[in-house]
Amino acid sequence: MNHSNVPAEIIERANTPRGEIQLQRRGENYEIISNGTFLMATYNGESERLLVRSALQYVSQPKHVLIGGLGVGFSLQEALLDPRIEQVTVVEIEQKIIDWNRTELADVSDRALEHPRTRLVHADLIEWIGTTRDKFDLVCLDIDNGPDWKVFEQNHSLYHENSFDILYRLLQPGGCITFWSATASSQFAQRMERYFGQVEVLEVKQSRGEPDYIFLSRKSEV
Repeated sequence: MNHSNVPAEIIERANTPRGEIQLQRRGENYEIISNGTFLMATYNGESERLLVRSALQYVSQPKHVLIGGLGVGFSLQEALLDPRIEQVTVVEIEQKIIDWNRTELADVSDRALEHPRTRLVHADLIEWIGTTRDKFDLVCLDIDNGPDWKVFEQNHSLYHENSFDILYRLLQPGGCITFWSATASSQFAQRMERYFGQVEVLEVKQSRGEPDYIFLSRKSEV
């Protein structure tokens, strides 16, 4: 379906500390717009699900999972499908995105926020990872549009060495880390490899526009 041919109906527009955020419906689907830039939608969730699913295949006992960025709930929902997982911690900075996942977007993720294994943290992920003492078997990050195309410049540091050092400490031995990106980035893959070891890059074709990408790496067992 060519979604751009369907007129958009604005459901809510709100001001946040990071600017304007908007939820709109286009046919049966929803889109979230941030400061006039497309951020996410409910009609293209394969890469958000793969962000989690690709990591699960490498970890035999994924008890605790960290998801950075709630989005429309696809990554959270995917994690909750795995019965081995005891708790999914999802960190989201935007209160409006949390609110919409409890109302208009609730059924998109089968009400994943209400699941007893979900732990929601309303915080800036970059600040939160620097203070938490939790350890995770999977760390799955979908923040902004990836390392090379950012809506918010303050997210720049997540994709560089200082944050890598923190994220490495958050991972259990043998754990897996994934990053979602709207663009390919060989430089980012090289930076990841220096901290986490061999990097796998997964390309997810889209019906329109450029593919999405998942960058995946594992922490050694020792």
